[in-house]
Amino acid sequence: MTTKTQSRDRKTLASKPEPRETKIGKVAGLLKRKQGASLEQMTSATGWQAHTVRAALTGLKKKGHAIEREAVEGGSRYRIVKSTSA
Repeated sequence: MTTKTQSRDRKTLASKPEPRETKIGKVAGLLKRKQGASLEQMTSATGWQAHTVRAALTGLKKKGHAIEREAVEGGSRYRIVKSTSA
């Protein structure tokens, strides 16, 4: 026999949506890769303009992520080298 509380708990567990992927999450995911990401890759992944991606990088820095910029032929590559927030 199930109680009303058990029934409600099952409904709550069954109806919880999957966490959605955010654009800043996409950027962070690209930056966490070993090779990092170029500005063009981040703008393609998010649909943002370049200045918006740069602002997002600043926001990630303020949240405690250390972002390294490496000059490569044809532009720059960015990557997260360490994170103080976990």
